Amino acid sequence: MTQPEAAAAEPSATSEPSDDPAATSLSDWVAAALVFGSNAAVLVVEIVALRLLAPYLGLTLETSTLVIGIALAAIALGSWVGGLWADRVDPRLVLAPLLAISAGVVAATPFLVRGAANVADGAFLLMAAAAAIMIPGALLSAVTPMVTKLMLTTLHRTGTVVGRLSGIGTVGAIAGTVVTGFILISRVPITWIMVGLGVALLLAAVATAVWIGSTGPRHVATGAAAALVLGAATVVTPSGCDTETVYHCASVVADPAREGGATLVLDGLRHSYVDTSDPTYLEFGYIRAIAAGIDSRHAPGEPLRVHSLGAGGLTLPRYLDEVRPGTVGSVSEVDPGVIRLDREELALPEDIALDVRLEDARLGLAELPAGETDVVIGDAFGGVSVPWHLTTRETVTAIDRLMTDDGIYLANIIDYGPLAFARAQLATLRDAYPHVALAWQGGGGNLVAAASRTPIDVAAWEDGMGARGLTWTVLSGAELDEWIGDADVLTDDYAPVDQLLTPYPPTVGRV
Repeated sequence: MTQPEAAAAEPSATSEPSDDPAATSLSDWVAAALVFGSNAAVLVVEIVALRLLAPYLGLTLETSTLVIGIALAAIALGSWVGGLWADRVDPRLVLAPLLAISAGVVAATPFLVRGAANVADGAFLLMAAAAAIMIPGALLSAVTPMVTKLMLTTLHRTGTVVGRLSGIGTVGAIAGTVVTGFILISRVPITWIMVGLGVALLLAAVATAVWIGSTGPRHVATGAAAALVLGAATVVTPSGCDTETVYHCASVVADPAREGGATLVLDGLRHSYVDTSDPTYLEFGYIRAIAAGIDSRHAPGEPLRVHSLGAGGLTLPRYLDEVRPGTVGSVSEVDPGVIRLDREELALPEDIALDVRLEDARLGLAELPAGETDVVIGDAFGGVSVPWHLTTRETVTAIDRLMTDDGIYLANIIDYGPLAFARAQLATLRDAYPHVALAWQGGGGNLVAAASRTPIDVAAWEDGMGARGLTWTVLSGAELDEWIGDADVLTDDYAPVDQLLTPYPPTVGRV
């Protein structure tokens, strides 16, 4: 064979797929593992990114949309560019480096996001978050077209190969979603999820380099060094959490000015204040407003049947148990980690007459008996937003089913600016109840809504708040109707809660 003939026999990156099955560089199971694992990793990064950003941006529809949009853009970019690249270079040269670089970025993601949040008042947070999602998302998404190129040894099997790998990639994405959402986040801190994923990607890079044998060791060594350094930085960077629960970064902060006082902080926001030595002490103004609303309806000391939507620090159940002996309570709380902190860090009494129900508050309403509850307290939040499905006419109707004829529903609302959400929430209550009132400070922040089938004693409520050191006023009747204006009633079919809310001032509620 002459030299020109020998050169012609060498495969090139741009040659057509060969009919020789031996030309493939990967076995079916290796190809499947690479595609499955890379797609699973992209979804793990996406879901964990939502948890990382929650303490700084809140658990809002906008945050979820932002993260999902960036992840989809990364998948599209990686698939497109990876396909173009696969036609120009030998995929065997780049598969391991793709995994190794991704390993470094993934392991560093908690460090990058938390670091950016604490620099220049978070001015670089979105940029860091976008990079932490986009870079590994795009690189890992490029793996599938690279592997597809290696597996296309004949044009006669193009549909089979592309379809099979596409299906495997989709199954991998599903697996990453399910395992992260149902298993990892409930059992492993998000820092360790990302560091662990980085280590797994690094091991995959090494295995790929060894198996294919076409990647220079320095490429993988560089990725390994980056993963180790950045992963170590992530581990030593404090997360600010005592506990990473299923839904929150949670911590308990002791009050240096009051012995026994402590604040439950969820995702950087002060959700509850508890005095473990004196449950009658109520720190937050809205809690005092709710307590005054209860007293305006029921005589002091009278035992009640109370149901709470959302637990927080269980401040009001502790208070009512103390000042109204014989009170029987229940609470719906979706996050078991919050209840664990209540018991272990905030000394929830063992003998308190409280039925703690680990459930979504909306679903829990259907399980409670009708017509037996004197007071329902609405105080469930994701960040500063009431979960939208707890704001609607259908939810309000379900709450009404629980209450006695003279029962009262008292709900904490947080809103700012034009108070568009607060007005819509009051419009929804007015649509379902004949008697509605609103206690407020004359502007944004915490507002407390009350709804009942029987008249609300506005004067008694205002007097009760005044006795508790609040200068809040109560709107009702025509005055409240004017304040509500033409606000929409929220329904299960239309409840744009996140769009109606005005973002809170960045210093409000944070510690």
